[in-house]
Amino acid sequence: MIPSFGLIIVGDEILSGKRSDKHLPKVIELLAQRGLSLSWMRLVGDDRDRITAALREAFAGGDVVFSCGGIGATPDDHTRQCAAAALGVDLVLHPEARQLIEARMRDLAAEQGQVFDPERPDNVHRYNMGVFPAGARIIANPYNKIPGFSCEGPGGARVHFLPGFPVMAWPMIEGVLDTQYAHHQRQGAWLERSVIVFGAMEAALTPLMEEIERVHPVKVFSLPSVDHPEFGRHIELGVKGASAGVASAYADLLAGLQSHGAKLGPEMVRN
Repeated sequence: MIPSFGLIIVGDEILSGKRSDKHLPKVIELLAQRGLSLSWMRLVGDDRDRITAALREAFAGGDVVFSCGGIGATPDDHTRQCAAAALGVDLVLHPEARQLIEARMRDLAAEQGQVFDPERPDNVHRYNMGVFPAGARIIANPYNKIPGFSCEGPGGARVHFLPGFPVMAWPMIEGVLDTQYAHHQRQGAWLERSVIVFGAMEAALTPLMEEIERVHPVKVFSLPSVDHPEFGRHIELGVKGASAGVASAYADLLAGLQSHGAKLGPEMVRN
């Protein structure tokens, strides 16, 4: 079965408006490129209780979840600690993460023309970025080697923890998708077809939508608009699902709309 995908975004800066979230549209895009889709997202601030509650709920489910933000080692980074609390395990320095962090520090020292000193206080502190919940697996970071990590919950959910920086998080998400979930990808197998419907009310079309879902293995969607710059007041009505089922479902949808006397506009296809 293809898993459901979720997204957790952590950070006060998003809720305060200091920064605009860029992860949601990008994760939707990355999944869509692979014939997958996002089922849900959640945004939480830098509050340990709320982060722990969100992660505990994620671990209790069976979804694949990407969590972006809060895995650094500054006082406002709590995600690593909250992940351990949600799982009821200890935090430990991951040996491979330690090696990667040290390699990064050696690179920085060389770039600055310095001799690497592992006992320097700031270098000792940097190892905290590799302190993960016991049993975690690392996620490679092609940008600067500082890894993320993955944990599995008792319900089978897998949560992948990534930095908040898009330049790091997005390649890491792609790496996870293309290694751990390549067998679920379905490029070209997922299809969405829709039509613009003028002058109709959703309530009047609901029985038709319910019938389409009852007969066909697809999802029906209805996107009403009251002030579209081109179409004005209208409904975009369509079906989405496996390509084989969409064709017949869409044909029945069009036939049903025509029997209602609906005025139809442009049709759209997305995959």
